[in-house]
Amino acid sequence: MADRKKATLQAIIRGRVSADAVIHSDGWRGYDGLVDVGYSKHFRIHHGANEFATGESHIIGIESFWSYAKRRLQKFNGVPVATFHLHLKECEWRFNHRHGDSYLELLRLLRQYPL
Repeated sequence: MADRKKATLQAIIRGRVSADAVIHSDGWRGYDGLVDVGYSKHFRIHHGANEFATGESHIIGIESFWSYAKRRLQKFNGVPVATFHLHLKECEWRFNHRHGDSYLELLRLLRQYPL
């Protein structure tokens, strides 16, 4: 089981996310204190209080993406760590083009950027 401690999460965030970035998160306590360590643009949605959006803050889109990505990657019974980023990028592309015809979009891209 992965380390899900607050200190671990905040260390990862500090190492990868700019302090001036806008962060939208849920009410999980692991995110407590981000403002205290310099992330002044941290906005939270508290699902436990039946809150799903506040003004322009919402996380439904990213939750929808992760649900889609997990379902898609489950089919492979795991992917190698070395290529995980490529699988995730494919999930992103498929998610962003899920309402169109993927075949026609790929043909268009191949015409625009031939191999």
